[in-house]
Amino acid sequence: MTTTTSATNNHHLSPAFPGRAPWGTANKLRAWQQAAMDRYIQAQPRDFLAVATPGAGKTTFALTLASWLLHHHVVQQVTVVAPTEHLKKQWAEAAARIGIKLDPEYSAGPLSREYHGVALTYAGVGVRPMLHRNRIEQRKTLVILDEIHHAGDSKSWGEACLEAFEPATRRLALTGTPFRSDTNPIPFVTYEEGNDGIRRSSADYTYGYGNALADGVVRPVIFLSYSGNMRWRTKAGDEIAARLGEPMTKDAVSQAWRTALDPRGDWMPNVLRAADQRLTEVRKSIPDAGALVIASDQEQARAYAKLIREITGSGATLVLSDDSGASQRIDDFSQSQDRWMVAVRMVSEGVDVPRLAVGVYATTISTPLFFAQAVGRFVRSRKRGETASVFLPTVPMLLGFANEMEVERDHVLDKPKKDGEEDPYAESEEEMEEANKEQDEDTGEQEQFSFEALESEAVFDRVLYDGAEFGMQAHAGSEEEQDYLGIPGLLEPDQVQLLLQKRQARQIAHSRKKPDAEADLLEIPAERRPVVTHKELLELRKQLNTLVGAYVHQSGKPHGVIHTELRRVCGGPPSAEATAGQLNERIKKVREWATRMR
Repeated sequence: MTTTTSATNNHHLSPAFPGRAPWGTANKLRAWQQAAMDRYIQAQPRDFLAVATPGAGKTTFALTLASWLLHHHVVQQVTVVAPTEHLKKQWAEAAARIGIKLDPEYSAGPLSREYHGVALTYAGVGVRPMLHRNRIEQRKTLVILDEIHHAGDSKSWGEACLEAFEPATRRLALTGTPFRSDTNPIPFVTYEEGNDGIRRSSADYTYGYGNALADGVVRPVIFLSYSGNMRWRTKAGDEIAARLGEPMTKDAVSQAWRTALDPRGDWMPNVLRAADQRLTEVRKSIPDAGALVIASDQEQARAYAKLIREITGSGATLVLSDDSGASQRIDDFSQSQDRWMVAVRMVSEGVDVPRLAVGVYATTISTPLFFAQAVGRFVRSRKRGETASVFLPTVPMLLGFANEMEVERDHVLDKPKKDGEEDPYAESEEEMEEANKEQDEDTGEQEQFSFEALESEAVFDRVLYDGAEFGMQAHAGSEEEQDYLGIPGLLEPDQVQLLLQKRQARQIAHSRKKPDAEADLLEIPAERRPVVTHKELLELRKQLNTLVGAYVHQSGKPHGVIHTELRRVCGGPPSAEATAGQLNERIKKVREWATRMR
């Protein structure tokens, strides 16, 4: 059996095509890339699915494997299929660096002999599947399907991929995100039925975020969440006020969220100011660190860029659509020392700007796939100890995604659901279509019909890291907020955890006016320190809601009245933003009330 090591050593022997540059590879493969290569070369499968977290280096793995297959005459040409025009060109550039020439502009007809293959988009395959099938039938071909979940975006794309690439000699599927939550089967992915009768996707090699973090391949991500009071007018003319993150209907959550993102309010300027301050801190240790705002539409993107200029005195690179000009702007930003870029959707997946270290999630797209890809823009590590910081609105669904960064998921075809149960990871077809658009659209005018944002404020809410929550509610610009914005940009993952614990302990000490509380707290063993996980907070909120529900039947008072009274008596923010201690106090109080009524 040929080993990966010998194959790698032989890359610079005679090329597969006489007269052309010999095949190359990355200087040194990461451990997971080498292990995946070993597994592939040993098995020699026709289809291979590699799931690796964003930033882990899927492109290097795929091109190294392509180089090996070309050199050993297993295949004669390569076809890469990517989600967007920019990524298609990015693949061609990466391949050229190791001697594989891909034509990113191919449209029809015979391929020039100077190329070893083509780079396409899924949309392009969908338009002319038979063109690509005929080309693949003529020569032994490796097809690399980048972000394979996109092949299930629509029935036509999936069918086109099946039609075009069924004759391929080898197919390598790649993805870096949780799979789709709908039940559209993904072409060339194997599904295995479990003991429960449910069919799930089966990866040939998986390298998750948790493993990549432990290996130093990706950066630890610190999520900084901001809440605040929002006020808006509905299409019926009613004015509504609510606190971002508090329990409310799905429509109200959406409207409060959009109110926060409105550039005319106070929430976005304050969050951008905080993010820029965080960027300044990070640049003390990572001098070229950059920041990215992911916006919902063109109008808001332009407004955010204007705010950044007002806040920082410098302009931001503005990327509005997936065209050749936008690709060049992304490339220019990647090579520059500029601080800020503002983009609509397209930078959320696969675009490689390794110096991005600070992000602002300023879009209302709420699918786990899009969120994971967006966060993936900031996790690529260049040297040990770099950290990433992502600023979020306090929206329960987003907080859930942030707290489950390390959860590995498979694509499930059979999804029985209990009556009335809502799956937070179930993306509707509309959400998937919105999240996966290749080009941005100006949707601001349409959204004006459903509501009008009137007023917003920003309140620093909490920090989420490694499944735990830290911090105390504080106004933007407060000492408590500054404490977290000043976290150094170079820290090992365990150092991040310890520093956050110290910050929280100091704030608890300050709030209790006991100077020695921090020292006392840090004497407690790590496993007993008051760091409450997201799941534990969820359980406390469920317990409180159950008790309030029971008290509703006893007292005849509405849920909202009881929650308001609990906040008045016990203090603190709404339940969705309350700390474990505040929730426990309310649980104790509602039990007292219930006991008195018996």
